[in-house]
Amino acid sequence: MHAVDIRHIDLNLLRLFDAVYRLRSVSRAAEALLLSQPAVSQGLSRLRVQLHDALFTRAGHGVRPTPRADRLAAAVQSAITTLEEALNEGEQLDPRSARLVQRLHLSDIGEARFLPDLLATLHHEAPAVQVQSFPLPHDEIAGALDAGVIHFAIGFLPTVRGTQRSELLRDRYAVLLRAGHPLVQGRTPRLADLSRLEYAAVRSHSETLRILQQLQLHERLRLTAAHFLALPAIVQRTDLAVVMPRNIARGFAAGGEFTVVEPRLPQREFAVSLHWSRRFEPDPAHRWMRQLLLRLFKQPR
Repeated sequence: MHAVDIRHIDLNLLRLFDAVYRLRSVSRAAEALLLSQPAVSQGLSRLRVQLHDALFTRAGHGVRPTPRADRLAAAVQSAITTLEEALNEGEQLDPRSARLVQRLHLSDIGEARFLPDLLATLHHEAPAVQVQSFPLPHDEIAGALDAGVIHFAIGFLPTVRGTQRSELLRDRYAVLLRAGHPLVQGRTPRLADLSRLEYAAVRSHSETLRILQQLQLHERLRLTAAHFLALPAIVQRTDLAVVMPRNIARGFAAGGEFTVVEPRLPQREFAVSLHWSRRFEPDPAHRWMRQLLLRLFKQPR
């Protein structure tokens, strides 16, 4: 085996290696590091020569680490975290003058629930901070947090593992109908009454589709949309129903054009949590934003 002199290794190449390893993608690593894809590819080539190993091989639309890369990754990640903690120790952040970009994973419903209060608060407390919403597939969230592609993820994310998290609130699924819907004329609908309805749903909200499947109502699904935004207008003009979080449904119903019914749906309770990476906890900007999100949205149990 070839000996490697640490004096010849560029720390920036190790950061590049770490991003590619976590994201399993050269292009996503380039985005996270604010570099061009050719620059990342060239950096990887230099590191391959220095370490005498391919480090990554092509796999579908991404890359797969070699055994040497797997052994190296834990040591590189630990070293980078230690350096970041030491460099950031004692730093303070002034929100009034901070110019930051904070990237969040939020679903479309999450954007409606959390962004208005967050942006209103930032307008007064940190007017130069920008927020970008980056919805990601759930199996990519942990890696994106570790690589810094996103800073936080908010939502009901039961399949996301290996992150730091804090529960923000508990909610339950309910059914949104138009005001004056025949089902609610003069009585409170029960679970058995749901078989009389036809439904609209959003493809990306798998839990609502799961509920319809468990109730054997999937054959009564008349619309599966890509985005949530159009559904309230559709419900308002039809007899279609939508299974959705109660907090959001009640917000629509407050205007008088909708009604919310709450039969005992299967596994209707869920928790919305804030997720982040342990790697960035000491960073002053990360710590400030984390505390702000918890202050705004964490509800007492």
